Amino acid sequence: MVFLWEIKAGGGGVLSGNIRNGTPIDDYLLAPSDVLVNHQYYRIVSSAFLHGSIAHIGLNMLSLYWLGRFIEVVLRSWRMLFVYVVSLIVAGISVVLFSPPYAATLGASGAIFGLFGALFAIGFKLGDRGRELVRANVGILVLNLVWSFAFPGISWQAHIGGLIAGFITTWLVFWPPRPVVTQVYDPQTGAHYQSQLESPDERH
Repeated sequence: MVFLWEIKAGGGGVLSGNIRNGTPIDDYLLAPSDVLVNHQYYRIVSSAFLHGSIAHIGLNMLSLYWLGRFIEVVLRSWRMLFVYVVSLIVAGISVVLFSPPYAATLGASGAIFGLFGALFAIGFKLGDRGRELVRANVGILVLNLVWSFAFPGISWQAHIGGLIAGFITTWLVFWPPRPVVTQVYDPQTGAHYQSQLESPDERH
């Protein structure tokens, strides 16, 4: 919905990334000077709902879909929303603190990197069960971080801030369910066993 408003406000050039200056979109972008000098703190949030082109929003929403399906199942909806919002805000603050004063930033990638952080926090919290999850995604994370630093115009500040915030927040709010251990009792001997896989007929 916001991207449709961008097209209306900025014209068809928004689709290809050619956003004209002087449109209403400028009032919602995030540049550190707007926050530190003009105290327009709302930009920390509003900029995360804006995107610079159809490819930009498409990639971010696809990433949100891929990550979000898993994170939502594990954390449940309200915890995922909490992690997403915290990551979004911290990513914006990181831009304010570490970006050039007049460099305008937009996009949801800081919050999405927060979901990357959540994914790794879940993996580490699961212990042995989560090692495969970490191994399967570490290459993707490294590739995204290299991309963040290697190409101009990408806000590594937002990505790093969101990643750290997502990891820490998930570590604090996620507690893995305890494994269920079935107790099997032998009514004749009173012996008990720790798993259904252990037969009561096996005498020790």
